[in-house]
Amino acid sequence: MTTMSAPIESYALLSNCRTGALVSDAGSIDWLCLPRYDDASIFGGLLGDDEHGRWSLRPADPAATSTRRYDGDTFVLVTRWQTPTGSAEVIEFMPMHDDTDAVVRRVVGIEGTVAFASELRLRFDYARALPWVRQIGHADAPVLLAIAGPDAVALRGPRLRPDGTMHRAVFTVAAGATVDSVLTWDRSYHRHPVGVDVDAAIAHTRRWWSDFAAGVEDGGPWGAHVVRSMLVLRALTHTETGGIVAAATTSLPEDPGGSRNWDYRFVWLRDAALTLEAYLAHGYTRAPERWRDWLLRAIAGDPADVQIMYGLGGERDLPERELTSLPGYEGSAPVRIGNGAVDQYQGDVIGEVLVALEAARLAGVTETPSSWSLQRALLAQVVAWVDRPDHGIWEMRGDLHHFTHSRAMVWAALDRGVRAVREHGLPGDADTWERLRDQVRAEIDATGVDAAGGHFTQHDTTDEVDASLLLLPVVGFCAADDPRMLATVGRIERDLLRDGFVMRYRTAAGTDGLPGDEHPFLACSFWLVEQYAATGRIDDATRLMDRLCAVANDVGLLSEEYDPATGRHIGNTPQALSHLALVGAADALAGHVGRAAHRT
Repeated sequence: MTTMSAPIESYALLSNCRTGALVSDAGSIDWLCLPRYDDASIFGGLLGDDEHGRWSLRPADPAATSTRRYDGDTFVLVTRWQTPTGSAEVIEFMPMHDDTDAVVRRVVGIEGTVAFASELRLRFDYARALPWVRQIGHADAPVLLAIAGPDAVALRGPRLRPDGTMHRAVFTVAAGATVDSVLTWDRSYHRHPVGVDVDAAIAHTRRWWSDFAAGVEDGGPWGAHVVRSMLVLRALTHTETGGIVAAATTSLPEDPGGSRNWDYRFVWLRDAALTLEAYLAHGYTRAPERWRDWLLRAIAGDPADVQIMYGLGGERDLPERELTSLPGYEGSAPVRIGNGAVDQYQGDVIGEVLVALEAARLAGVTETPSSWSLQRALLAQVVAWVDRPDHGIWEMRGDLHHFTHSRAMVWAALDRGVRAVREHGLPGDADTWERLRDQVRAEIDATGVDAAGGHFTQHDTTDEVDASLLLLPVVGFCAADDPRMLATVGRIERDLLRDGFVMRYRTAAGTDGLPGDEHPFLACSFWLVEQYAATGRIDDATRLMDRLCAVANDVGLLSEEYDPATGRHIGNTPQALSHLALVGAADALAGHVGRAAHRT
C-alpha cells in the first residue's frame, strides 16, 4: 500500500551542517539531499509518497507506539518504540565528520524482544533516476551498493533483499543488543562509500553539538527554545562555505493544495544577515568572520550585480524550474527547484547586510580593508538605486512599489555608512550618505504614513499595513513607542491577526500577484512579541510568546507558517527566519536591548 508523507510537524531534523535528513515520527526518512542541502534528493517521499524515495526503520508491528527526543542539546535523535513483546530505541544522526556524508540508525534493545523492518526505496535525482543496485561485501558484513549517474550510496547493516524496486530486511533485537544500519554517500566514480565507526561517530557528534550549545548565552525564561533555535541556525549553516540556507526543504506549501511552493535551500542575504546577528547576540564571534568571507566571495565583482540570494557556495545561477517527477506535498504542485526571486530587486537587502556588519563591528569583529571596501561598494549601489521601487521583503510577484520597510532599510544602510565614518573613523563619503539618509526619512514621513490613521503603510500607494513594519524600531528608524508605530500595531492587530497569530499582509489586497491564500507567518508573530516587550506590554508579549513556543513540534522545530485552525505546520521546515525571530523575541523579553537600541 502506498504511504503518503507525514504532517510537516511530524518531522525531526538530522544534520551534519552540510545537508539534512527529515525523519518522521513513524520512523521514515522522507527527505535527504546529498551532499548539500541544495543538491538533488535521494529520498523525496516528503513531496510525494514512498515511491518517490524513503527509508523506513520501525517495529514490524504496525501498532507499535513511540516517543522521541533529541539527546540533550544535539541533533542525535532518540526514538523509543513500545510493542507488546518489548521496547527498543532507535538512535539516529548524521556524523559530524568533514570527510563522510552518512546517516547512522542504531537500534538498541531495551526490554524483551522487538522485531524491526527496514524498508529502503532509493530514488536519485528528485525521483528521476532508479539506481542500479547490487550486493557486495560478504555474509557477515553485507553491503547494498546503489549507483545512478554521479551518485553512489552504500548501506551496511542487516542484509536487505529485493522486493520489486524496494529492498527490505526484518530482524529482531533483544534487550541489550545493538543493530547498526549505516548509509554512506560518495561520487560513483570514486571508490565505494566507506563505512563508519558508529561508536566513535556518535560520541564525536554528541560532543560537537553539545560544545556548540554550551556557548549559547542565557536565553531567559525561554532558554531551551533559544538553544534549540541556535542549534537549528547552526545546522543550516554550511560548515565549509559559511553559507546559511533559509530552510532544509523545497516546495512545502504555504497553501496546501495550492501553488505557493518555493525552494528555500539557498542563502538569502537578508536571512543570513539576521542569523549573523543572532550569533552575535549570543556570544559567537567566529561566525561573523566566516560569513563575511562568504559574502566577499559571493558578491565579488560589480556591486550592480548583487543578488538577493545565492547558492551555498556563492553560486549565482539559480533558475526556477518545475519538476514533474515529484507530485508535491499533499498534491501541492508544482514542485520547484531554484527560485525565480533571484532576479528580483529587493531594496531592503543591502541594508540588512550593512546593519549586520555594523553589529559585528560593535561586537569587536575587526574590519579588514576588504570588508570595509565591500561595504563602501554596497553603499555606492544604495546611492545609485536610492529612488528605485522594489518587490519588497516578501518577494511580491506583482507590481513594483516603494515598500515602506524597504525604504526604511535604505535609510538604515546609509545611516550605518555615516556612523562607520563618524564613529569608527573609516573612510567614506559621509556627507553624501547623510544627505540621502535624511532625504529617504523625509520621503517615508511624507508618503509612508496614512494621513487618516496615522500608521505606517505597506507602500506609498496604499493604506494597508504589513507585518514587516514591526521591524522599523528594530533597525532604529523610529522608537517602538513612536505614535505612528503604536497606530501601526493597532492596525496590525485589527487586520492581520488570525486566531492570535500574525499574517504577513492581507493577500486579498492583491499586492503579491499570486492566487490563493496563506497562513500566519511565525516570524511576524515573534516580531510582534518584540514590539510588545519594547513598549512595556509584557503580559501581551508573554502570552503571545507562550502561544508561539507551544507551536514548536515535539523536538522544538518550527516551519515557516502555522495554521491555527488545524494545528498544522505550513511551509518549508525547519525555517531559519522563524527560529532567529524566536531568539530575538526571547532576548527582548529577557530585557536584552535590540540591535538598534543605541540608535534611539
